[in-house]
Amino acid sequence: MKFKEELFPPYRIAYMRRVGQYGPGNFEVMEKLKEWAKEKNLLDSATLFAIPQDNPQTTLPDNCRFDACIVIPNDYRVDDSVNEGEISGGKYLVFEVKHTSEAIQKAYTDIFQSLQNSGYKIDNKPIMEKYIGDMFSNPYCEICVPIKP
Repeated sequence: MKFKEELFPPYRIAYMRRVGQYGPGNFEVMEKLKEWAKEKNLLDSATLFAIPQDNPQTTLPDNCRFDACIVIPNDYRVDDSVNEGEISGGKYLVFEVKHTSEAIQKAYTDIFQSLQNSGYKIDNKPIMEKYIGDMFSNPYCEICVPIKP
């Protein structure tokens, strides 16, 4: 699987969190975040992240946390309908994947195989899915795997 190494800056984000089994509910919370961002004129050429915070193999499905995030300017004041946070940045391996459930699921399996063969070590941060701009005209997303420097 092809990938590139990138150094991410710290990102200031607005996010909505969902707790529960990963699946269609994650899509719903991302849609809710996009509606909020569109109302605030933040969606055009935005950078969005989908961040599953827990491994469902080691965390009970009902306790899995999922964050739908959008990068916001440093001077933007968030309202009470979203949380505010930061993605700390650092080194990531970035895999471009077709934005379908099947392709993303297959990519996660292939990524771990690639990592074992390449000698990279995963850093103790969440793996993220990154979406840039209008997701209807861009049929790809990036799976971003944090690596140790």
